[in-house]
Amino acid sequence: MNDIPANDGSANDRSANAPGEPHVLYVHFGDPTGDLTPERYDALLALLTDITPVVQALPPDAALADVRGALRYFGRDAAELARLVRLRALALYGVDCTIGVAASPLLARMAAQAGEPGQVREIRPEEAADFLDRRPVAALHGVGPATARALCAYGLDSVGRLAAAPLATLQRILGAAPGRRLHERARGIDPTPVTPTAPPRSASAEHRFERDELDAARRRGVLLTLADELGFRLRAEEQVARALTLTVRYADRSATTRTRTLPEPTAHTPALATVAYALHDALALQRARVREVALRAEELTAAELASHQLSFDVREEKARRAEAAADRARRRFGPYAVRPAGSDPPRAA
Repeated sequence: MNDIPANDGSANDRSANAPGEPHVLYVHFGDPTGDLTPERYDALLALLTDITPVVQALPPDAALADVRGALRYFGRDAAELARLVRLRALALYGVDCTIGVAASPLLARMAAQAGEPGQVREIRPEEAADFLDRRPVAALHGVGPATARALCAYGLDSVGRLAAAPLATLQRILGAAPGRRLHERARGIDPTPVTPTAPPRSASAEHRFERDELDAARRRGVLLTLADELGFRLRAEEQVARALTLTVRYADRSATTRTRTLPEPTAHTPALATVAYALHDALALQRARVREVALRAEELTAAELASHQLSFDVREEKARRAEAAADRARRRFGPYAVRPAGSDPPRAA
């Protein structure tokens, strides 16, 4: 669905850098439960690869697809293929997708984020300049809150103003490389290719409360149990995680998901628990009625390949030795033979 008005030529002259015909899809999988399981996410990625092999996973709920090679095969343009993807995802998995269609990953992503959920939104090359001019600077991919505040302090509060600003000005504000990169993106220039990648491995653990839980201390106890369970599994498989995702489901069936990169790849239970607590506390749930919490260890890699900062803290070394001893007891007597103090009791079988 193309709902962007054509450029009338009044925007900054960027026609020399105009991209080619739309061929990139940015697909956001909108699971009505608020969170995609890794299995369902893999199935939706497979649905995309039925159309094109050039699919880049963007876990936990999005993907990029380059459909140039599929246009002639299917006899459809990119927007029609996007509608086909949306129809198949809805029919096969009950998942409605929001899809942006453009000539680059940058524009496709922004098109999807600018429209209403559950739509296909296309940006044609002749519409790109006008679309970018009207977007707030925070909508430009790569502009975080701190960068947006710095730019707005100089009056650069829209992508159009950012594109019109001299490159030297942006480089003085942001630095040489970031300034040049954002200057190009504001003008619609994005040479980044869609690189076929599989989603990184992950492991998850979840707890459903018997009744809606209002007690933050009880939720933190459950998070420690889940972090301990994940840590034990990762250590047994000689894996470490690079990021941790927390999903909180509420009594009204809505959900909130937050992800944070770990300071270093780890399978150490206290490190996982610390990040889980930080994610939970940042939600400021107060009196929220929580039905379920889940932790997912993301971007797993072999422990032997991960770098580890040496510690001279005697307490840290003792904690790791105690953890190794507890793991040996668990392997012999069962996963709940040893539990960290303060964790919630294990669920009944």
